[in-house]
Amino acid sequence: MAVVVAAYYVCARIGLRQELVRGQVTPFWPPTGIALVALMVWGLRMWPAIALGAFLVNVALGPWIVPVLLIAAGNTIGPVCACLLLRRVGFRTELDRLQDALALVFLGALGGMVISATIGAGVLVAFGALSSGAFWPTWSVWWTGDAMGVLVIAPLLLVARHARWPRGVPVLRWAEAVALLGGTAAVTVVATRTSVNLLFLVVPFLIWAAFRFQLAGAAPCVLISSAIAIYAGTVGSGPFAGHDLLSKMVILQIFNGTVSLTALLLSAIVAERNNTFREIEQVCERLREALSRLAPDERFDLPYGPPEQWPPPRPDGRDQRGQRRR
Repeated sequence: MAVVVAAYYVCARIGLRQELVRGQVTPFWPPTGIALVALMVWGLRMWPAIALGAFLVNVALGPWIVPVLLIAAGNTIGPVCACLLLRRVGFRTELDRLQDALALVFLGALGGMVISATIGAGVLVAFGALSSGAFWPTWSVWWTGDAMGVLVIAPLLLVARHARWPRGVPVLRWAEAVALLGGTAAVTVVATRTSVNLLFLVVPFLIWAAFRFQLAGAAPCVLISSAIAIYAGTVGSGPFAGHDLLSKMVILQIFNGTVSLTALLLSAIVAERNNTFREIEQVCERLREALSRLAPDERFDLPYGPPEQWPPPRPDGRDQRGQRRR
């Protein structure tokens, strides 16, 4: 719990550096991702740590204790409801199925964070910190910021939880990973410094990451591109220049949502495909062993891996070793 409180507070202070409304509403709120992962991994008993972290963050911002407590309660209830929704649909933290990626997007991020945004913006209006006309712009920034915290931070933490340090990886593989991360950062920087809308150029790098490294490569690319775009949106550079708050948020969060959805869904599809091939290989191996016991003098060659990796049959019906296929 102490680790969760510390991580929540530190990431919240980092997120507040990009504030857009009243010093406490930002387009990217990392603590929501931390809170949701803590609840999914360690259970609902972690809610006091989330509530304490939210209280410590907001108590330094608000002059009155009641709105601080209400906002902290909203920041706690939102992740808790998102966790309950994900558990109800059988969410798996490995994120290796398409249904898990869709659940994280629509239930964990977009659905659950409606509660915290509504409570937070409503409290600011009710206690006179904002005018009633500023409710919807503030609500939109709050909601999308909390949702982006889930979409960007939660996959990164979940993949780090299941990751193992790779051993025996070729140097070219490491070089490809470095080129991928560096290329993502360079393209995003260029796209956010020019007035021409070139943000779509980041998408090919996300596709590259998803196909070659699955979520382990796509999640860091999403974090890099989103962080650079959020900074550009805060300072109003590139495609974000000359827009009011609402228009700026629409451009920024459409970009963040696009890169997050592309990375999550495509990585889940590739992982699901690879899992299916592994299951086929296991079935083929068991079948080969069974056939070998039934006919020990015969040789049975069954294809392994994806279909594009299967060796083509010879015209005479024999395999690559000259044996007749069974």
